[in-house]
Amino acid sequence: MPPRTKTKVDAAPSTMKELKDTLWKAADKLRGSMDASQYKDVILGLVFLKYVSDAFDERREQILAELAADGLNEDQIAQLIDDTDEYTGRGVFWVGARARWSYLSQNAKGTSAAMGEAPKSIGLLIDEAMDQLMTDNVSLAATLPRIYNKDNIDQRRLGELLDLLNSARFTGHGAIRARDILGEVYEYFLEKFAAAEGKRGGEFYTPAGVVRVLVEVLEPDHGRVYDPACGSGGMFVQTEKFLAAHHKEGSNISVYGQELNERTWRMAKMNLAIHGLNGNLASRWGDTFARDQHPDMQADFIMANPPFNIKDWARNESDPRWKYGVPPAGNANYAWIQHIISKLAPGGSAGVVMANGSMSSNSGGEGEIRAQLVEADLVSCMIALPTHLFRSTGIPVCTWFFSKDKTAGEHGSIDRTGQVLFIDARNLGHMVDRAERALSDNDISKIANTYHAWRGTRSAANEGLAYEDEPGFACSASLAQIQAADYGLTPGRYVGSAEVVDDGEPIEEKVARLSAELFGQFSESERLAAVVRAQLGRVS
Repeated sequence: MPPRTKTKVDAAPSTMKELKDTLWKAADKLRGSMDASQYKDVILGLVFLKYVSDAFDERREQILAELAADGLNEDQIAQLIDDTDEYTGRGVFWVGARARWSYLSQNAKGTSAAMGEAPKSIGLLIDEAMDQLMTDNVSLAATLPRIYNKDNIDQRRLGELLDLLNSARFTGHGAIRARDILGEVYEYFLEKFAAAEGKRGGEFYTPAGVVRVLVEVLEPDHGRVYDPACGSGGMFVQTEKFLAAHHKEGSNISVYGQELNERTWRMAKMNLAIHGLNGNLASRWGDTFARDQHPDMQADFIMANPPFNIKDWARNESDPRWKYGVPPAGNANYAWIQHIISKLAPGGSAGVVMANGSMSSNSGGEGEIRAQLVEADLVSCMIALPTHLFRSTGIPVCTWFFSKDKTAGEHGSIDRTGQVLFIDARNLGHMVDRAERALSDNDISKIANTYHAWRGTRSAANEGLAYEDEPGFACSASLAQIQAADYGLTPGRYVGSAEVVDDGEPIEEKVARLSAELFGQFSESERLAAVVRAQLGRVS
């Protein structure tokens, strides 16, 4: 029999796009056999399992080569090859024999009865592999899903999925680390799952462009970074990328977070483990309002995209967090804002995604709370973002930025006491499809550079940036101006309209010229219509 020709699935994907496509097509094996949220957990868990095994195998091969090069014989190598420190010291998770992908792949259809062991389904083998990984690696404790042996998991399809995933490798991509590849794949999957789940997808995923606006404006490069509604951990991951882009270590920051949903909390823990971030997400999931799991923590940077306009929340009128006014029972927006401000350390700064209504609402005492925040000089910048950035909701959004210290000093060379920067970015971005808009790198840089120039940050000085109001886009407003606007914080009130470029043609002459051109086009249209009618008459 001639050798079997390799199919596309058998061939190892060589590019990042091919790897993503291979993994996503493989994931389709289980689509339709379970609900979307469980499907997400199943796939992400398997992708993670494949990654840790690939990284382990690669490190094992390196150790073998190093020991052989040192002249050790097979017996000596066998004694040293399983030294866990040789793996964990290089940022590689220890993977026990029965948690390795090779073992699971060999038993994709389950195991037969063996001496002293009952038959096991592939789902049970995967659950046991997850248990072993969490036992052997402290950072993974209570993180990985154990859902593969449940009655609603089709074991035959699960085995076929393992076969398909064999072709996807997280190693062998040149200088790109396996951990970086997995991180990109994981974020790709989160985005795809969020799109598939629609409105519910917003519970665990914030579009990367929105997260980058927060990170690039705040520049979190040290200290404690906190997110009180952390979802799958996107704010922390983007912070790690920011540090890497500026040649700084992830160890420069300490991560703190809290998440209400158990499944999302587990995703966040796995996401942090993937990116090598040691985060404190508390011992379990929980409601930030009902039980703050980091009660004494004061953060240097806070970034959050809390759920918008929550009507049913754990409200306690005597809560000490409500320093600027008790939030209304029917909307938690100003509860989130005040919780975040209560967690800021002296000199700390925060960026929060909110529904646009938060900038001007006066219902339930929100206008009074907003006025108190402005009078306390906590608001540093307000940004109106474009529509359709969130596939999960059509609600227009903005970002609030807070600063505990707006004087000249560590956070900027320009004293901005009593001032607020307003940016109207609604015209930025581009539509990637009929339902979603994205911000480009240039869009994000324009926003961040405007803020940095206004504040006089080190990055602005390095780039030689100087701030000037830009009609239609940016305006630095005084406290008196905001008071005159009844404490409304919608950027459009302050930035005005963009300047119209004067081309030197008098307006009367321009109107006459354009009118003549328009009437000429009307005449040409009538002439062409007459020609068409005549031609049709000849045909008939």
